[in-house]
Amino acid sequence: MDNSFIPQIKPLEKDLKPEFQNVQNDPVPTVVGGGTEMSPKKSTLIPNILGRRKISPQQDFSGIKKPVNPKKKKMILSIVAFLVVFVIVNSLMFLNLYIKGKALLASTKSLKAAVSSQDLNNVQKEIGNTKYLFSKFKSSYKLVSWMRIIPFFGSYVSDGSHLLNAGTYGFEIGEVLVETVKPYADLIGFSGGTGAESGEKTAADRIDFIVKAIPDILPKIDEIAAKSELVKKELDNINPERYPVKFAGKEVRASLETALNLVDEGTELVTTGKPLLAQAPELLGLNSTKTYLVIFQNDKELRPTGGFITAYSIMNVDKAKFSPVDSSDIYSLDAKYKPSVEAPQPIIDYLKGPYVLTNNLYLRDMNWSPDFGESMKLFTTEVEKVGIKGVDGIIAVDTQLLVNILNVIGPVGVSGFGNYSTEIVTECNCPQVIYELESFADVEGPIVWDPAGTGKIIYAPANSDNRKKIIGPLMNAILSNAFGQPKEKLPDLVEAGFESLLEKHVLFYLFDEEGQGAVEDFGIAGKIKDYDGDYLHINDANLGGRKSNLYATQEIDQEISVLKDGSVEKTLTITYNNPEKQDGWLNSVLPNWVRIYVPKGSSLISIDGLEDKSDPYEEFGKTVFAGYFELRPQGVSKVVVKYKLPFKVTKEYKLLIQKQPGKDAPLYITRLGKNEQELNLSTDQEIKIKI
Repeated sequence: MDNSFIPQIKPLEKDLKPEFQNVQNDPVPTVVGGGTEMSPKKSTLIPNILGRRKISPQQDFSGIKKPVNPKKKKMILSIVAFLVVFVIVNSLMFLNLYIKGKALLASTKSLKAAVSSQDLNNVQKEIGNTKYLFSKFKSSYKLVSWMRIIPFFGSYVSDGSHLLNAGTYGFEIGEVLVETVKPYADLIGFSGGTGAESGEKTAADRIDFIVKAIPDILPKIDEIAAKSELVKKELDNINPERYPVKFAGKEVRASLETALNLVDEGTELVTTGKPLLAQAPELLGLNSTKTYLVIFQNDKELRPTGGFITAYSIMNVDKAKFSPVDSSDIYSLDAKYKPSVEAPQPIIDYLKGPYVLTNNLYLRDMNWSPDFGESMKLFTTEVEKVGIKGVDGIIAVDTQLLVNILNVIGPVGVSGFGNYSTEIVTECNCPQVIYELESFADVEGPIVWDPAGTGKIIYAPANSDNRKKIIGPLMNAILSNAFGQPKEKLPDLVEAGFESLLEKHVLFYLFDEEGQGAVEDFGIAGKIKDYDGDYLHINDANLGGRKSNLYATQEIDQEISVLKDGSVEKTLTITYNNPEKQDGWLNSVLPNWVRIYVPKGSSLISIDGLEDKSDPYEEFGKTVFAGYFELRPQGVSKVVVKYKLPFKVTKEYKLLIQKQPGKDAPLYITRLGKNEQELNLSTDQEIKIKI
């Protein structure tokens, strides 16, 4: 019987002999035709029925390699390929960004060199080159800007985008500036102008020309101001707190904060400067001659608005040319003045002198209010009683203005008085011009006139005649010399004058309402400002300490604590130091009355370091902590004030610090949590700290 076509029946596993159970790849019988033979290979015709078995759910397959799913394998390979391509593409983009960044940096250096060379045509050319490279860099940066979605790293990418947007507006400002100054390039010390006259024009001629051109410049100022606001808006999105304090040994955070502050200050100057620029032709006497009362405040004997009023001069200004009419010392006015205004109590208590006999205020002490405008309102009213009338305003200057100008023009000679310079002399360890002025100013005591009205002087201190005559000739010599400088010196002169204005070494009080508004907006009116955040103004008055402020220094430390509920407590430490010996002339014990202006409603917790103190009071919308102490030569005094602000803060802490006129640049250290900022307060400064 032929069995070759008998169907093969799978035997049950239990019926198999033990040696055939759980066998998969052992040799198995294979049907070949009508018989069988043993073979190590599986049949291509008949499946291996012995290798199949019933799988138990509890059976462990951990040691058995499972075949990889082709779809899963393909997906893994695709991901790996994508990551490789992603890394390569981004590396190329960053390499491209680096190369373009290097080219941009080199071009920026060329632009800076062009500005230094004062060649306007070259500046314009380099602006074009740098702007082109900047646009290329910005385009490349857009390719990586998607990374702003990445946590942590993305915030830095966003900062880069804001910085580049600000740079775009910055180049537009540069182009507008170049076009604006082209007609006046020669007049401001640049070559390559289109409309300026060449030749040996004096500084006065150049200033006159520029002032007359102001109406044509004002529309450009609007355009520059608008673009400056856009720059500020972009940079306001950058938080310096995200950046390390130092990287590779270089300051990072402080440099960034300084740069951002400079942009803020520049934007404010452009915005607030336009009204002043519009008023300049009127103030400089282009339409009609102006007359100003110029008062000289001795900042080495510090008083609330900048210094003791030591002398005055009447000045005419005609077409931007200054000419002194009359000058004298303040004692000559006080000799004619009958005091009628009650003096502040600290002056009566500590200044002594004439106040032993009277409680009424003399002209020389009428700048007691820290607000220059308020002080000058009183001074103007009272000085009219001794014949000072018909002036258009008051300009106050201190000794630092003279030093700043002399640093540019060099020594000047004053007929009948000698030469003056900023050379440091050993007699006072100060500029020679300061030494000479203090020598003249050291003449103490009033001039006594004949009560019979003969006009004769009955008594006068030694050298009083020299004292009252030096100011006018010195100022005339300095101004004449300055306005006669060649064009090469004009940029430095402008910088010296601008620096003196911003640092409050020159203050204005104008009787014209529009003019006064312009100087207040620009910050050169000595006004105590309103502010919607924290506020600080420290005002010191030397009450009989001779010229000790020539040597006394000041350092201010603010420790700010923001509590969980948002309330703010502050510890303010003011350290006064006088490192020089007493000399019996300039340097002496400094009797100081200090007033600390803080936000209205602030609560005093404690105050230490004062020998006498007043109760807190309110003035100019501020709360005032005040008191008296003495600083001795080679001594240190500290005033420590703890107080609580009347409001709470959440996301941002804001502080406005206003500088007292007449001071140099005291060091301010502000601490809030991990944030610490240091600045030398040369002008009013706003501080913002993210919480």
